[in-house]
Amino acid sequence: QLRLVESGGDLVQTGGSLTLSCTVSGGAMRYYTIGWFRQAPGKEREGVSCISVGGTAKNVEDAMKGRFTVSSDNSENTMYLHMTNLRPEDTAIYFCATNCYNHNWPSETGPRGQGTQVTVYS
Repeated sequence: QLRLVESGGDLVQTGGSLTLSCTVSGGAMRYYTIGWFRQAPGKEREGVSCISVGGTAKNVEDAMKGRFTVSSDNSENTMYLHMTNLRPEDTAIYFCATNCYNHNWPSETGPRGQGTQVTVYS
């Protein structure tokens, strides 16, 4: 069974940077579409990024382009989210999950991790 574990969340000042990791076990990450989404308190899930099967296509939501980039290492079965110039509104729990090409993603996902908390203070 596929298992995803996020790490790297932290408390960071406005303008700071963080890199989140999502490590996959129980299967090869390259066979899945996989992405990041986030959820802030009292808000709906918000898609952040999506990587295609094989990792050849990597997309970041328009609202975050220029500040966030996504990368992956199939040999390590790990996906990363590199976040720069962080803002208080980026405060959320960040999750990784499969099946990000689903038109209902991130409301509906494949297996996902437990999330990692990112808190940005001013």
